[in-house]
Amino acid sequence: MKELNDLIGQIENNLPQWEKQNTTISHATVGWQLDHSLLVINGIIAQLSKCNPDNYKWQFNLNRIYMQCRNNIPRGKAKAPKQVLPVDAIAIEDLQNKLALAKSNIALLEKLHKNSFFTHPYFGDLNLKAAIWFLKLHTQHHLKIVNDIINKG
Repeated sequence: MKELNDLIGQIENNLPQWEKQNTTISHATVGWQLDHSLLVINGIIAQLSKCNPDNYKWQFNLNRIYMQCRNNIPRGKAKAPKQVLPVDAIAIEDLQNKLALAKSNIALLEKLHKNSFFTHPYFGDLNLKAAIWFLKLHTQHHLKIVNDIINKG
């Protein structure tokens, strides 16, 4: 969980830049990138917490295996599901609340069954270990965009 907590720390460190935007990097603001990352973290952990681990069955998924080998999400290639898209107006208070929730949710991960899972739209069912891998990969992807917006702006 240390890596996920470190990534949450990076999100927190970037909160003061939440209004910054650089349209040559992304049409979204830093706040949008952070909000999306927190929505994904909190949404996935909520699904992991609610699932029945007995229903998990590993299945071969070429997209998942490719991304696990690549360990990098290419920019602009995937479309996020509606439930993890931030609303148009992002407020710093909302980001702070979602960050606090993410911190407490990450602590819950250690208590979950290894076959707790969520269903990813491209990768299929991901058990706890694979879900944590995805959370790290996804958060790193958006933090790279945040860093580019801030540093190349």
